Amino acid sequence: MREAGQRVRTIIAKLKRQYPAARCSLDFAGPLELLVATILSAQCTDERVNLVTPVLFARYRSARDFADADPAELETIIRPTGFYRNKTKSLIGMGRALVERHGGEVPRSMEELTAIPGVGRKTANVVLGNAFGINAGVVVDTHVTRIALRLGLTRQRDAVKIERDLMALVPKRHWTLFPHLMIHHGRAVCQARKPRCEICPVLTLCPFPGAQAPARRRKARG
Repeated sequence: MREAGQRVRTIIAKLKRQYPAARCSLDFAGPLELLVATILSAQCTDERVNLVTPVLFARYRSARDFADADPAELETIIRPTGFYRNKTKSLIGMGRALVERHGGEVPRSMEELTAIPGVGRKTANVVLGNAFGINAGVVVDTHVTRIALRLGLTRQRDAVKIERDLMALVPKRHWTLFPHLMIHHGRAVCQARKPRCEICPVLTLCPFPGAQAPARRRKARG
């Protein structure tokens, strides 16, 4: 476990140097906007969400606004994010829950957040870490899942179990940053179909089979 922990710390250090601007890619101003944007990001790219939210946040500025929203109007605005009917129900339910239980404010605990309609552990981790600076867990998305498996940080396929493994290896102070590093790395280098192992900054720390060929080629040239 100690060796694994050291390897993770080295991976984090290298990726921090590679991606110094790694941060949440959703645009938001305040906890409520981040909560809404994260709900909309389900089965949708952050880029598309960022195209929709300026209009949305200009119309709905508070939890009360979402609680009292006309479903048809809300559906029209968020339609480009997909699954807009379910997301509309979640946003209205979220607004009502915040007004009724939390005085219109976004709560700061995992238990309270995950009791809100449309909010699971992943969404709660995003909000707690990026809006409040609270390291409650590790966000696990497709990039994090893929790269964690390739780096040998987990053998699990279930998001809850992957998060548990990562929380045991990643220093708590990096729980919020770590997924951002993984996402940036997944988009730029460790892509799903054809990972660019030849330019990977953590190649020497990677047991993924595809990482071995570039290593052998470099050694042969040397």
